Formats: sequence, C-alpha cells, structure tokens
Amino acid sequence: MTSVFDAAQEVLATAGAADKAAKGLLVARTWAGGALSLERTARPLPDRPARPAQPVLLAPKDMPRRRLGSQDGRIALLHSLAHIELNAIDLAFDMIARFSSQCAELTGCVEDFISDWMQVGLEECNHFNLLSARLEALGSFYGALPAHDGLWEAAFETRNDWLARLAVVPLVLEARGLDVSPQTIDKLVEAGDEPSARVLNQIYEEEIGHVAVGTKWFGRGCKAQKTAPERTFHTLVSTYFKGSLKPPFNEAAREAAGLLPNFYTPLAR
Repeated sequence: MTSVFDAAQEVLATAGAADKAAKGLLVARTWAGGALSLERTARPLPDRPARPAQPVLLAPKDMPRRRLGSQDGRIALLHSLAHIELNAIDLAFDMIARFSSQCAELTGCVEDFISDWMQVGLEECNHFNLLSARLEALGSFYGALPAHDGLWEAAFETRNDWLARLAVVPLVLEARGLDVSPQTIDKLVEAGDEPSARVLNQIYEEEIGHVAVGTKWFGRGCKAQKTAPERTFHTLVSTYFKGSLKPPFNEAAREAAGLLPNFYTPLAR
C-alpha cells in the first residue's frame, strides 16, 4: 500500500468480515503514521464492497423480530449491530476512496477529510470486533443469522453525491442510532447482560463523534457551494431517503454532534 486511495479500496475489496476489520485497522494506522501518499488511483470503484458468503441477506421486512429478554434475542440484536458495523467500515473507507476528490475541489481540505474518516473507519473496525467477540462469548458468531442490506442500499443511492451521502448516512441513519441506543442499553442492563451493555455504551459514545464528523463536512460542503445547510439537507433527504424521520429524538446526543433540531424536526413524521 502506497496510495491512501488504493489502501481504502483494499478494505472494500476484502470479503471476510474479520479480515476486513483487520485491514481497516492496518490502513488507518498506516495513514496516521504518514506512510500513505495522496497519489490518485485509476482503479474503478465497485458499486458494492466485497462481503462474506454469510450472513444470508433478507429484505428488511423479512427479518425476524427479537426479544431482548432472552439470550437468543440478545444474540440476534448483537448480530444485527455487528452487521451494521461491518457496513459502517465499508462506508468510511468508501467515503475516502469515492469522495475525497469532490471534497478537495470544493474545500481544499482533503487531508483533514481523510483523517476524519480514517478515525471513523478505525472505530467502526473496533466496534465490529467488540460485537463479534461478544457474540462468540454467547456461543454464536457473525454470519450465524440472516441480516438485511438496507444500509448499503442507501449508500448505493448516494454514490454520486457526497453531500447526499453525508445527509443520509451519518445525519439520518447514524443519528437514528443515537436515538435508540440508550433505551437498548437500559434493556440489556435489565436483562442482566452487563457485558453487552458496556459494548453498546462504548459504541454509542463514539457514534456521537461519527455524526459530528458528518455534520462538520456537510456544513463545509454547503458553505463551499454557497447553499443553506438546512434547506440543502431537507432537499437531499427528501430525494434520497425513503420515509420520514421517526421521533422521539435524542436531542442531547444530536446537539453534542452539532445536529440541531431545525435540521431534522421538519422531516419528522
């Protein structure tokens, strides 16, 4: 690996889940050590990243319901979250490989952009590893249960517009995770699963930072294009996101990430 863009594509091209997480950690640490150049790559970007043969992917409506009071239900929850984090690894490195040039043209801050998303990618790799280890401690593993592909479908729809990707992925989908995580953590504690609750609490706290990175670059992009951030957000979400935003919102966590109510409350159902 010599180019940061080739390195990011290597993460996307790695199929095995554990291997992808390991590759992502290596790339992020190599970038932090100053060993990757900004030389552009001529390699075409895939529309979809490489993925393992398991889990089987179902439509979101076909996913079985889970009850957190049982161990099987907690395993299903952790498996679903591990799948989200695997997608999140690819989303962070796809952001670098796909949209750094757009960022450079508009803002001139490409190294800052790459560093932010490398840190996000590193943390997503750690999140996947934490959830995978917790699944194994409970007698299961990632790939043992079905999962759905909704998150990458959103990524595919926004593959040509970096502001649309920022609006839909960190500022809608990841922000939704901030809304539901505290209640999920409380239910795990009530069920006596403190180790899983600790894992989810660490992920929750770091995901606030990921939404903050999305908010930061969405704002910079809008400033560079001389467009109003709130109006641009509403237009992009209405165009690229199916459905409306669902309250209640975790306003404290969203505000900590720089995402204010005038962005999301007009889109609430």
